Amino acid sequence: MSHEMKPNAGFLSIPRELQLNILSSLSCQDILRCTSVSKALCQMYMSSSELQYIVELSGQRLLHISNTDNVSIPVSKRLQLLRDKAHAWFKVDPHSFETVSLPKNMHSNKQFVADGHIYLWDQEEDMATIIPILPKSSQKTVKRNWSPGTLFSVPDSGHLDVFMDPAQNLIATAYSVIDATLESNDETLYIDLGVLDKDGIHPQAAGRTLFLSMLPASKDKCFVTESAKLKGFGRHIALRRSFAHPFDEMWQLHIWDWQHSATSNSVLSGTNFLPSPIDFCFLGNNRLLVAADRLMLYSIEDMSQTPQLLACFLMPVLSLYIQCFLPMDHIDSSPQLQAQQAMYTSDPQNQLLCITTGAGQTFVISTRIFFNLKGIAAATPVPWERWGPSNTRIFELSGESRVHVSGNRVLQALSVGTSASGDAEYILHILDFSPLAVTNRRGLGRVVKEPSTIPKFVEWTGRPVKNLITSLPYVEVILDRKFESGELADVWVEKDRIYLLNTKFDHEVVGSAHYAIEYNELEVTDI
Repeated sequence: MSHEMKPNAGFLSIPRELQLNILSSLSCQDILRCTSVSKALCQMYMSSSELQYIVELSGQRLLHISNTDNVSIPVSKRLQLLRDKAHAWFKVDPHSFETVSLPKNMHSNKQFVADGHIYLWDQEEDMATIIPILPKSSQKTVKRNWSPGTLFSVPDSGHLDVFMDPAQNLIATAYSVIDATLESNDETLYIDLGVLDKDGIHPQAAGRTLFLSMLPASKDKCFVTESAKLKGFGRHIALRRSFAHPFDEMWQLHIWDWQHSATSNSVLSGTNFLPSPIDFCFLGNNRLLVAADRLMLYSIEDMSQTPQLLACFLMPVLSLYIQCFLPMDHIDSSPQLQAQQAMYTSDPQNQLLCITTGAGQTFVISTRIFFNLKGIAAATPVPWERWGPSNTRIFELSGESRVHVSGNRVLQALSVGTSASGDAEYILHILDFSPLAVTNRRGLGRVVKEPSTIPKFVEWTGRPVKNLITSLPYVEVILDRKFESGELADVWVEKDRIYLLNTKFDHEVVGSAHYAIEYNELEVTDI
């Protein structure tokens, strides 16, 4: 007697094309469940590129993008391209790269790579630039320099931060103006919106300038912004501003729907008892994560009111410094700079968030925990032991270690000891956290499923108090190239590229004096 489950005969009796249409409307998990029901359904799956493509996308934590340009590409070819691209990340040649020269007259205190561009901002000299990085022939690009006095619209204002978004052809500049004629020295903050490739107002913006609510000052107390951070995603822009107090720090976080309103009713505020400012990041179009001594998840779907707290996740360490970053693909953004649309994009509900701390630790966190809130009450903080270990992997950093994330991949530059000259050496690691990484590696790399243990220290004593155990699985590839201390200024990873910002020196002789002039070059490795 066969123990195989018999599917409803009616389903198998209908035309194959209709069977495939029904199965292709199911989720990846349901498709795989169906294949375990009978040999007939399993064989149907194995012979269907459409069904395998759905499963492959889900297993790589990607979403399909409907695009008429891709209709002509057979699904079987799309499936093979997707698998081959995933496998290519496990055989990266770190010695095969192209070099891009960067301006030598800029000492940028902010640099970032996004959408195939690098942008640099020199706050002290009031200069900025955006440069396309080895663009493909089908890619639309932006290349522009802002000389001193042209980046901010108000002379002698306090320059707080600059945000550039090539995907939306958007530049946002945040600055402060203090009215010294008033007793209280009241400060007003503004954010100007423009286009990257020319002067003028962004055509989708509700106005040229976004306005902030002024923080009221009393007769004996004046609130002046000490630090600020500007970020954006899609239709949202947010500015975090911090004010010093004798024993703690006050902060405000203003969020705008910049395409529909120049004012903001969506404001968060609080007190930070850590010496460093809080940080934040967008989780798709409607959620915002604020990182401090805990992670606070908010809904920003209704911009007419204060963000709604959805959940609070406790962190296992109190850090002197915290920074979170989560590069997001613009799934529904303006296609101005996207001449050739992609076939897929990262799933915002299933990618990686990276949080670095002053304790020399990096928390790589799966964003799925911030979307699966069943059984979580907003008013009750979720203990680390309940959410952290299975959704996180902690890595220890040292010295000049670097880390960046994209989708479900992590690029790390980690210390491997010292060279013969006594300088610290670093080596690159690529980590793939997607469920299908074990399959797509095809025997390459190292599968890490066993839990890892990191000692937890009391920061003010340096004594270990307990171990932090995390177990988010991944596949690791270590690249066979070493970098000496001071050589790697930063690293970035995107869908199909690795970027390394290298520090170089020119030597100049003036009379009997020898000068070393520092500059940067960008190495680009195509996958």
